[in-house]
Amino acid sequence: MSAAHPAGPLPPVPCRAVARRLGRAFRASPRSRAVARTTFGLAVILAVAAQVGAAPFVRGLTAVSPATIGAALVLAAVATAAAAWRWRVIAGRLGLALAWTPAIAAYYRSQFLNTVLPGGVIGDVDRAIAHGRGAGELAQASRAVAVERSAGQAVQLVVAAVALVSLGMSAYAPAVGVLLLVVVVACAAIVVAARRSARVRVVIGRELTILRIALGDLPTIVRVCAASTVVVGCHVATFVVACLAVGVTAPLEQVIAVALITVLAASIPLNVGGWGPREGAAAWAFTALGLGAATGIAASTAFGVLAMIAVAPGAAVIAASALRRQATRRSARLVAS
Repeated sequence: MSAAHPAGPLPPVPCRAVARRLGRAFRASPRSRAVARTTFGLAVILAVAAQVGAAPFVRGLTAVSPATIGAALVLAAVATAAAAWRWRVIAGRLGLALAWTPAIAAYYRSQFLNTVLPGGVIGDVDRAIAHGRGAGELAQASRAVAVERSAGQAVQLVVAAVALVSLGMSAYAPAVGVLLLVVVVACAAIVVAARRSARVRVVIGRELTILRIALGDLPTIVRVCAASTVVVGCHVATFVVACLAVGVTAPLEQVIAVALITVLAASIPLNVGGWGPREGAAAWAFTALGLGAATGIAASTAFGVLAMIAVAPGAAVIAASALRRQATRRSARLVAS
């Protein structure tokens, strides 16, 4: 017989308490959130690959040509300029100076980091920190980036919904409905949290005040919406180029519809260097139109490769920044000696 524990049996831990502790630990750990986002993206890719095999990925990869790369580079340059303008408009409303050339360079760097690193948001964090340190206003610079990205996502969702309705693509109504439901649930959660916590109400009130300042008049809203529409249009056009490259022969309105769905899914920050939800959405969207999941995966793969190449100037920006830092350190050592 085994001896009894001298202190007696341990008291049971309520499941809710365990869940709360795990939830607090997860929220407090950026690494845990990054791992969760990466795991989700990998799970989607593996599930898609298990369903369709490797052939569609190879087809998409081999479809990339110098002509498609040139088109993607031009479209990315236009999109980056529009996004940088949107950022400058919002930063200016928040009292932060941001010149054209540094804004475009920082945006290229941000897109490159978002593309090659898991999660899809590290580049935006880097952009906010770099701008905040340069301006001496880290909190305000972070808000400018957050508002800029959120405004772009909101416009993208509206453009996708309006376009799909106008094209009569009722097959995609459930997807847009789910996205709208997520937005409504998130807003409801914020309202509930505000009602239960005075601290949360103070924080929400402060951030809403900042939001009103950032987007506080009609001309600003028009500029932000115009810039965001250009960005979405360039991304959709790049996906159309990818579809043509892999031999998709569907009518243009159908290609635009699947492009809108896929590009919208690509903006979900649960990916591995941009891969994950995008491929899952492409497989579903192409299947819904009877074009086949394999064709969707091939087009999405070509789009992913083109997107990575199109933001390659960001790598040059990072390299140039590293060289400048090395030169500055060398100069400082020479002066000190």
